[in-house]
Amino acid sequence: MRAANEPYRLPPRLFDARCTACWFTLGIVMLIVASFWSLDLQWRAFFSAEAASSMGRFVREFFPPDLSQPFLGKVAWATVETLAMSALGTLLAAALGLVLALPAARMHDSDRALARAPTRLVLNALRSIPELVWASLLLISAGLGPFAGTLALAFHTTGVLGRLFAEALENAPPGPGFALRAQGVGPLRVFLYATLPQVLPQLMSYTLYRWENNIRAAAVLGVVGAGGLGQLLAFHMGLFHMNKTCTILAAMLLLVALVDVLSYAWRRAMTR
Repeated sequence: MRAANEPYRLPPRLFDARCTACWFTLGIVMLIVASFWSLDLQWRAFFSAEAASSMGRFVREFFPPDLSQPFLGKVAWATVETLAMSALGTLLAAALGLVLALPAARMHDSDRALARAPTRLVLNALRSIPELVWASLLLISAGLGPFAGTLALAFHTTGVLGRLFAEALENAPPGPGFALRAQGVGPLRVFLYATLPQVLPQLMSYTLYRWENNIRAAAVLGVVGAGGLGQLLAFHMGLFHMNKTCTILAAMLLLVALVDVLSYAWRRAMTR
């Protein structure tokens, strides 16, 4: 029961020095304001009638798309090449990411995890370099074509999946593993029979999501000569073959939409 003469306490100030979230929000707002102030954004010219007219003329050049049989055959083969690049790159990244996630994760409280810090440093280095930069570097050694694009996707995605896999392994419920270790079961069998079954749906979900991203990345990597639809797109855009460019863009959109639907359905089936 409250005392009758209890002193009134003022509510905490909305903007308090101890409010970390307030300072963080203020910093974000200041960064946004500084970004608009420092960039020379020509909004008036962008929304002008002249800009709209120029964009309209440019869009009209895309139609009608080139639907000739020989060109559709080239687009179909480039689509298959892009799909293969993304699938193989994601598969390699999932395997390498899991291998690197094991030393990058602390499996239980008594695990010393001596390789955790250096392995995470390697993962951070792999994912900090974008796919386009990887492809540009690998073109020197692997040459033009899908091989360089596949390796570029694999290297970058290994860093991303390795970090996600390590976090999933560390957050796995420790009970089953602790029970097996208490009975003298070795680390490998504990991982295979206790930890992996618990996190496998999450690992598969991460892998499928990255495959969706790699489909888009593989379509862009061809711009630097790494094969697939991107290489075909860069070639015909450079020659101003806009009707052929329209066909290639439509193939990209259909491919990304198809992979998104299949990946979503697969993830839903795994979580049931």
